[in-house]
Amino acid sequence: MINKKPTFRKLTPSFGSSILVKQHVETIDKNGAYWHFHPELELIYINKGQGKTHIGNHLSYFNNSQLILIGSNLPHNGFTDRLTANGTETTIQFKSNFLGDDFLNVPEMANILSLFERAKKGIRFKVETKQKIGPKIEKLLEHGGLKRVLKFLEVLDYLAKTDDYTLLNADGFAFETEAQDSSKIDVIFKYVNKNFHNHITLDEIADEVSMTVPAFCRYFKKATGKTFTQLVNEYRVVHATKLLNESQKSIADICFECGFNNFSHFNKQFNEITGKSASNYRKEIKLIIQQKE
Repeated sequence: MINKKPTFRKLTPSFGSSILVKQHVETIDKNGAYWHFHPELELIYINKGQGKTHIGNHLSYFNNSQLILIGSNLPHNGFTDRLTANGTETTIQFKSNFLGDDFLNVPEMANILSLFERAKKGIRFKVETKQKIGPKIEKLLEHGGLKRVLKFLEVLDYLAKTDDYTLLNADGFAFETEAQDSSKIDVIFKYVNKNFHNHITLDEIADEVSMTVPAFCRYFKKATGKTFTQLVNEYRVVHATKLLNESQKSIADICFECGFNNFSHFNKQFNEITGKSASNYRKEIKLIIQQKE
C-alpha cells in the first residue's frame, strides 16, 4: 500500500556518529519505498540499478547509476526498484550542522553552504562526478569515527565545487525551511502533513506553536522565506504530483483531495509552482513511462 501523503521520518545515526551511512546490496522492498521527508539531507549513490526518481515535483526514470543530493524536508520517494548485477545503493543522511553551528560559519565552509542551498531543489550529478565520487561514497563504510567525517567532507567539498549537475526542481520549487528553531518548524510541518487536505486557519496553526497570529506570521516568514499559505499550497501541489503519477483519478478529484476547494485556484497554483499545468504534467508522466517501457 502506497502512503498518500509524505510521512515524517525520524532518522537516528549509530551511537558516536554524526552521519548515518547505510548500503543495500539486495533488491529493494517496494513497501519500504514510500513518500516521506526528514530534516536531514540525503546523499544517494546507486552504482547499478533501475527505478524512479520522484523528488518534490520532479519525476523521471533511470536505468543506470545515480548520484543525488536531497535537501532537508524535501518530500521524496524510495529510488531503486531493482539493483542490477553487482549493484549497490549507498545512502548518507546528515544534518547541515552535523559538525556544529560554529563550524558552518567558518569561511572555508562557504561553498558547502551553497551546496546545501542548491540541495533544497534536489541535485542530480552527472557522469564525470558519479565516476569520481561514487566509489568514495561506497568506501565511507570502511571508515569510522573522525576518518569517516574527514572523508565525507572531501566528498562534500568536491560536490560543492563541481558544475557537473542538474537541479531537479529548477522551476523555483523548493519545499524546505531554514534550520531556525527546528522544534517549532517540525511541529508546523507535522501539522500541515496531517491536515493539508483541510482548510488550515492561521489561528489554529499559531495555536499549535503557542504564538499569536501576527507573531507566527513574522516568525514563519523569517524562518522559511515564504508565507504559511505559500507553504501549504506547495505541500498540496507536491501531493497532487504524486496522485497524478500514481492514480487514475481525474484532475478535478485530485484538486479537491489535495485540499483545494476551487479548481481554477488549484490550476493557478499548480502552474506557478511546477511551471506547467496539471494536465501537461500528467501527459509528461505518461510519455516518460512509455519511453521506459
